Amino acid sequence: MNARTVRFLVIALALALVAVVVAARTCPQDEQVPQAQSAALTRRPYLQDGTPTSVVVRWRTSIATNTRVRYGTVPGALSFEADQASSLTEHAIALTNLIPATRYYYAVGSSDGLLEGDDEDHAFVTAPAPGTSSPVRIWVLGDSGTANNDARRVRDSYYAFPRARQTSLWLMLGDNAYESGKDSEYQKAVFDMYPTMLSRSVLWPTIGNHDTAQLQSVPATLPYFEIFSLPTAGEAGGLASGTERYYSFDYGNIHFICLDSMTSDRSRGGAMMTWLASDLASTGEQWIIAYWHHPPYSKGSHDSDSDPQLAEMRQNALPILENGGVDLVLSGHSHSYERSFLIDGHYGKSSTFNNAMKKDGGSGQSQSGAAYHKPSAVPEPHEGAVYAVAGSSGQVSGGSLNHPAMFISLNTLGSMVIDLEGSRLEARFLRDDGSIGDQFTIVKGPIPPTAPDGLKATAISSARIELRWSDHSSDEDGFRIEQSADGRTFVQAGSVAANITSFQIDGLSPGTAYTFRVDAFNAEGQSEYSNVSGATTEHARRRVHP
Repeated sequence: MNARTVRFLVIALALALVAVVVAARTCPQDEQVPQAQSAALTRRPYLQDGTPTSVVVRWRTSIATNTRVRYGTVPGALSFEADQASSLTEHAIALTNLIPATRYYYAVGSSDGLLEGDDEDHAFVTAPAPGTSSPVRIWVLGDSGTANNDARRVRDSYYAFPRARQTSLWLMLGDNAYESGKDSEYQKAVFDMYPTMLSRSVLWPTIGNHDTAQLQSVPATLPYFEIFSLPTAGEAGGLASGTERYYSFDYGNIHFICLDSMTSDRSRGGAMMTWLASDLASTGEQWIIAYWHHPPYSKGSHDSDSDPQLAEMRQNALPILENGGVDLVLSGHSHSYERSFLIDGHYGKSSTFNNAMKKDGGSGQSQSGAAYHKPSAVPEPHEGAVYAVAGSSGQVSGGSLNHPAMFISLNTLGSMVIDLEGSRLEARFLRDDGSIGDQFTIVKGPIPPTAPDGLKATAISSARIELRWSDHSSDEDGFRIEQSADGRTFVQAGSVAANITSFQIDGLSPGTAYTFRVDAFNAEGQSEYSNVSGATTEHARRRVHP
């Protein structure tokens, strides 16, 4: 190839490159090849429809992608994977074949990469096996959807509450997003307000009037239905309802029933009440907790004497629930906290309530020895229930707050914390400033007597110590006295009959320290022990010989 040819080829190549650059610069925008976009989270992960062996993980992305969750029991080593091939922005995928009562860590994203997770904020504990008695903590929010500083203070008060237990599950009692339940309102009131709780504990909501823009007839495309994944086929325990409007689920030894007081037929012969009776008949769990939006008893910002939805739930749902042995009923709607005595059999207006309807007219406060007691260990008809209105998690609105069924009524911001283990339920109303506004206890089944206290040991001689204590039980058969020489190993030293509060122990060694404790007993068992008290016998006196 001669030099002229070479120069020609070089010039031609240069001209061709210039043409390509010019064409690229002058190409219309809609003819350029689009650049790949990166997906971003626009709604962070939240947990739904939890069972002992499964949970649904949901989130939203800025662009459509396929779905991937990696999960496992060891953070940093997520060994399992769940995938969905469809390209979408609303992601919902079930993690299955899980182990009950087990902590799992997870991360969400797509086949292109994970977006968030694999840390302590993205970890959940599966529900215990049905019937299992284990510690359970429940957080209850009512009318929390204001997305304002009131709601934030209530949230932060709970977040600062002593965490001896992780939140096992949480309930929203309706009006979850003001004013009309739009998707954008849910984003502010729920997803931007509680991102950490949503990613760690399963949320079980009910529907309120502000979630439907005050409409009783709503389409299936209502944001509430599109946002939440709720059981319809009995997959979380209980009887299949065939609808997300009302449903039931089990958590250990608790059966939860969520009713719809807003959009479903509330008549006695309607589908919901028919399902309710059948669902109650099918459960074998020790505890029954029911919840919905419109309270059967209230004199707060709504009056249960005049509001038809409140009255219909009282007249039609309560006889079924009480016949099924319900223990606790939770509602919102009135922006206050109201809590009843242990009651049964009141289905009319407040003027018809009387003391005969109180199964226990006390405070229910265990710290003063007045816990509510239901005699049967399992649900039995008409042994009484506590009704709580907890609608002040986002605002307070006052009212006369004088319903005669209520032990206490407060125009105070707050939420409820319920701790349940075995046959004992402890509930607190936690104010937005972190203080406790109310607390009550329900104990089911035979219970042992209350423990004695105030034990004091006094040496009487070199061989005798006298014990005295205070009796706080009215149903003990007697008291057992135990003694120890080392403060660790106790043996029974004697017993006395009921109502006896002193005892003398003889035959002890001189100049020796002993410690003692006392418990009460009856046919149901023994109480907890009293405080421990100690004394040292006197030294033996030397004989003086003449």
